[in-house]
Amino acid sequence: MSNSTLHIIKIGGNVIDDSDQLMIFLEKFAAIPGKKILVHGGGKIATRLASDLGLEAKMVDGRRITDEKMLDVVTMVYAGLTSKNIVATLQKYGCDALGLSGADANVIKAIKRPVKDIDYGFAGDILADSVNTLSIKKFLDAGFTPVFSAITHNGNGQLLNTNADTIASSLALALSELYETSLIYCFEKNGVLTDISDEDSVIESINVESFEKLKSQGVISEGMIPKLDNAFNAISKGVKNVYIGNALNLHLFQQGKFGTCLAIK
Repeated sequence: MSNSTLHIIKIGGNVIDDSDQLMIFLEKFAAIPGKKILVHGGGKIATRLASDLGLEAKMVDGRRITDEKMLDVVTMVYAGLTSKNIVATLQKYGCDALGLSGADANVIKAIKRPVKDIDYGFAGDILADSVNTLSIKKFLDAGFTPVFSAITHNGNGQLLNTNADTIASSLALALSELYETSLIYCFEKNGVLTDISDEDSVIESINVESFEKLKSQGVISEGMIPKLDNAFNAISKGVKNVYIGNALNLHLFQQGKFGTCLAIK
């Protein structure tokens, strides 16, 4: 493994929807030294645009049902509008960003999610060998900062909508073979909270055992569960550490004071 460090940072939640908060976050992201990758979602904008177009956004357990028309919308929003706004802002802050979908340079392939109890439509699931690490390494070595939208492809011309948290953890898993990799999830809360209405109730560290306990108590629920499942999977397979915290506090990461730290033990 290279001694070089890599930070993979995922941004989502209400921050993407708030242009002022997003700009503050991107300035802090641009200031992080060394190799880094940004992964972004953008679901709320897609839902709003879909509504404007007369399409109903359907969600099950926090995951979007992506029919053919909704795939058009999320591709336009994630890989187009959101991606280019982020890249343009990073250029403003001196970060030479490159907006990518999974199809660009064949960096992330996926398979259409098999239909079991629910048909998620054109939702993409990432396999163990889906990430093209050598292509990404070329971008990083050339001094570019890749910015990934939540769109992948199947290698046969079909685009797929893929959960951005899953993309971030899959990138971290694959690239941990080349770099000492940290995975950082940024959203609008200060971390994983014991009381969702109290921003000061941050749980500073969570291990596998306490995660199961917090789930059974209902402290951790809904959309936070797949986020933490992905995080613990990443740690168990070689990612150095995973953090979850407030996008506007990203500057505290270098000081070791950022959000909730996840560990195996």
